[in-house]
Amino acid sequence: MRTKTSGRGKSGNPAARRYDAVKKATLADWIDGSRVRTLPLSISPVIVGTGAAIVASEPGVYHPVRALLCLIVSVALQIGVNFANDYSDGIRGTDDNRVGPQRLVGSGKASAKSVLTVALVFFGIAAVAGLVLTVVSGLWWLLIVGAAALVAAWFYTGGKRPYGYNALGEVFVFVFFGLVATLGTTFVQVYQLNQEAWFGAIAVGFMATAALVVNNLRDIEQDRMSGKRTLSVLIGATATRVLYIVLMLVPFVIAGVLALFYPAAWFAMFVLLAALPACIITATARTPRELILVLKLTGVAQLFYAIALFVAFWLYSGGQ
Repeated sequence: MRTKTSGRGKSGNPAARRYDAVKKATLADWIDGSRVRTLPLSISPVIVGTGAAIVASEPGVYHPVRALLCLIVSVALQIGVNFANDYSDGIRGTDDNRVGPQRLVGSGKASAKSVLTVALVFFGIAAVAGLVLTVVSGLWWLLIVGAAALVAAWFYTGGKRPYGYNALGEVFVFVFFGLVATLGTTFVQVYQLNQEAWFGAIAVGFMATAALVVNNLRDIEQDRMSGKRTLSVLIGATATRVLYIVLMLVPFVIAGVLALFYPAAWFAMFVLLAALPACIITATARTPRELILVLKLTGVAQLFYAIALFVAFWLYSGGQ
């Protein structure tokens, strides 16, 4: 059993709570805490950005080390954000009425300090990989971009006035897991940005944003009770459902445009086998469990969409 005592939270919220006794989390709990199903949000932009870089490179020229470093930065940052979110929401008590998968701090399975430590470790991994990438590429301004990403990651739900609590979470996801991750991956490899990178960045950014939108739709009532003003809380459930559908379907319009120049991009349309059911369920869902399924389908759709674009770009470049 766990007991709570009142006290001032580490993020400056007087209503925050801590647990005097916590259950020991298992390895499976920590893996769940990393939110594996959300990792396509960080993997997909690197895949698309690398594909765009291949188009811009000479035939047969690749930059696997830089691409791998981009992947490490993106994934480590994503996992760090997930644990930081777990920590911040947990000490505020936001997760007390949670209807989705239980969080480590909110469920009492791990102490806030241990979750914060793990979050900082992954932020550190992202920072080290980013530093190596900066040295390898010679682009010293990447340090500024990296610092901005780390600050944005922490203040998403951390600090006294987290912007994720004020309807700006979707902006963060689109900018950093869409534009920055995709365009950055392309630029560090070929020192230029082509239209393939821009189209791809917008497409995967929309899908990443859709994942957050459906997550917030699932938690809309609990967030409203907790005082968390997400975009879904502000615009309501109906508008949120429409927004999700738009964000999920626009990327296929983009794929259609790209297919005019890269015929293999038509294979991205097969991803509609996951995207359309996700849209239908979102439009008709009445229970949180249904929306949890949508979140999984969104991740699968984004990952295979990214792979389809990568293959299309690679084949156009001769597949060498």
